[in-house]
Amino acid sequence: MQYPWGDSRRYNSYAGYFKRLYGQRVQKVAINAGFTCPNRDGTVSYSGCAYCNNDAFNPSYCKPEKDISQQIKEGIEFHHKRYMRAEKYLAYFQPYSNTYADIGLLKKKYEEALNYPGVIGLVISTRPDCINDEKLSYIAKLAEKCYILIEYGIESCYNKTLKIINRGHTFEQSVEAIERTVKYGIKTGIHLLFGLPGESKDEMLIEAETISKLPVNNVKFHQLQVLNNTSMAEEYKQNPEQFTLFSMEEYFDFLISFIERLNPAFVIERFTAEVPPRFLIAPNWGTLRNDQILSLFEKKMEEKNSWQGRLFQCF
Repeated sequence: MQYPWGDSRRYNSYAGYFKRLYGQRVQKVAINAGFTCPNRDGTVSYSGCAYCNNDAFNPSYCKPEKDISQQIKEGIEFHHKRYMRAEKYLAYFQPYSNTYADIGLLKKKYEEALNYPGVIGLVISTRPDCINDEKLSYIAKLAEKCYILIEYGIESCYNKTLKIINRGHTFEQSVEAIERTVKYGIKTGIHLLFGLPGESKDEMLIEAETISKLPVNNVKFHQLQVLNNTSMAEEYKQNPEQFTLFSMEEYFDFLISFIERLNPAFVIERFTAEVPPRFLIAPNWGTLRNDQILSLFEKKMEEKNSWQGRLFQCF
């Protein structure tokens, strides 16, 4: 069976999207450009988001003391061992808020990345309160010549949750930033966390309908993981009953229900998070890697004859 996105995979996959767009695999290469975050430098807060430990997600070659070109070089070498077919790359400005700087510094960092051989575009991870018209106007000019996507961490559609996790912005700010970005002709992605304190499974399922109304291109989903050296780790130790930490089987069942309600036009970039065991407190899913978990999830979708957007209703 061929699905609306043009292939036989049961969801609109990131790999499939780029295969259709460029005719080949496109690999993201993470960069630590040395930016910080208004939720850490005192502009919004000093304590950061309750769940955040960026060290847990940062590849070993990503060091802000290295220049952008050196990180890309090492990143390509790192990925080449696993993905020998990749010849095109996206520079992924990942840790913290990658539009949170003077426009001159952003230009320097972004353009150094785009000038590296084989880099065909940028993915810029940031917060919805770290963007303005000056920055969007500049990024829009880049987007006329290459692939550009701004990835917003919205994490939840519920302001009560955003307050609990000390996110420092509202869902309405996320919507405004997404809509403003789209007006400039720039692709947008969003990041959503499942299992945050105080959210029921029914509330999380409703988010599928909520985000399906947004003008986004890509979505990225992660199960909540309680990590060392975060304020959430202390809260979890004191009140574990407040958390909905999924077992892998529970998460598969939830995800299937969620993506069946999701807009089929959305490209799903990833379903799960993976961190080195030394950072992880809970939940424990064993030693499976992300690609192994994805394979099991796709098998579960096949068993249930499920696909993205099966229950989606246009609004």
